Amino acid sequence: MPIRVPELKDRKRRGEKIVVLTAYDATMARLLDRAGVDVLLVGDSLGMVVLGYGSTVPVTLEEMIHHTRAVSRGAERALVVADMPFLTYQVSPAEAVRNAGRLLKDGGAAAVKLEGGRAVVDVVKRLVDVGIPVMGHLGLLPQSIHKMGGYVRQAKRPEEAAVLLEDAVALEEAGAFAVVLEAVPAGVARAVTAGIGIPTIGIGAGPDCDGQVLVSYDMLGLFDGFVPPFVKQYAHLADTITAAAQAYVEDVRAGRYPEAPAKAPATT
Repeated sequence: MPIRVPELKDRKRRGEKIVVLTAYDATMARLLDRAGVDVLLVGDSLGMVVLGYGSTVPVTLEEMIHHTRAVSRGAERALVVADMPFLTYQVSPAEAVRNAGRLLKDGGAAAVKLEGGRAVVDVVKRLVDVGIPVMGHLGLLPQSIHKMGGYVRQAKRPEEAAVLLEDAVALEEAGAFAVVLEAVPAGVARAVTAGIGIPTIGIGAGPDCDGQVLVSYDMLGLFDGFVPPFVKQYAHLADTITAAAQAYVEDVRAGRYPEAPAKAPATT
């Protein structure tokens, strides 16, 4: 049975961990879905690991719709959540509804994710009011990387941790069904997880969140750029692919591929 939004809150109540990975195409979505991943996040991280941008900021709505449509074709069981790109929800609630609606209607997503706390609660509430499920995102906000001064750990001081908890409560009250906690101390993530009734999904936030998310290209060792230190690499596919491609190059250049067809036996 396909996983629906209410199931995630039930998972938190039962103490069952939620497994989230990013996906950007139908083939990867199909494989991750087959592996039992609960939520496939079409992350704007595609800007860096797929499109070659230096950050998530340049990612457009059209690019997100394109990749979300592909993932939604590949997923059968997993819940598909799509990131809302920079400046698609910050201008006004009405514009946010229009853009989020396209991710559902044209992209096939079941929900959207957006960054920020109390600054975006009006947007979250409006989206939820019109029937669009929303996942929040607190801590390190990649779309605000220029303001934050880099990919640095957040909420390290007690007053910052208090603000983060207040933001999480505000998102829950606005109707968000879950919240990602990125690059915050484990103790802070633990307190937030205990302090709200919706699931927390951690990334570099310790083991006590209700679920975990990783960029699949990092987890699989497929992205050959910077990999955060908290990532566990379960494979090293970049090396495997490079070696396979090199073997193909050598076979073609040496005339070993394709093999010549076997000669038919002589007839008498």
